Amino acid sequence: MSTTKGPHAFRTISETADALGVQQHVLRFWETKFTFVRPTKRAGGRRFYRPQDIVLLQGIKALLHDRGYTIRGVQKLYKDQGQKAILAAAGDDFADYPVDHSETESGAVSSAGPVGHEMHAQGLLTEASRAELSRVLAGLEAAKAGLAAVLGK
Repeated sequence: MSTTKGPHAFRTISETADALGVQQHVLRFWETKFTFVRPTKRAGGRRFYRPQDIVLLQGIKALLHDRGYTIRGVQKLYKDQGQKAILAAAGDDFADYPVDHSETESGAVSSAGPVGHEMHAQGLLTEASRAELSRVLAGLEAAKAGLAAVLGK
């Protein structure tokens, strides 16, 4: 971890990869597999990781590399036990990174960007959002069936 930045500073993908001891492409890959890790992206797609993101990534690394979890196993752990389980795996090396534990209650991680009022920052839907999306999906499926009937498919 760079000593010139404060503990609350955002880190580039290069700084984050160095701090975690992994390659940058590994971080990009993990973003695709673990929806709860969402670095802020600036103009040009440049990633900036919050201290919370780095602790989560360290937890992911520890689970995958040290404890023998599979990607699917880490996803299930997060689904079943939430963010706290991932944070707990990060270990003492990252204990001084600031983590907002109020976010861990629901398992959601806040993002720096705007999100819908019914949606958690990481794409986790509230029950009201799920119900509304189910209604919309049913309408779309009915429309698809109607189109298929008209087109003779």
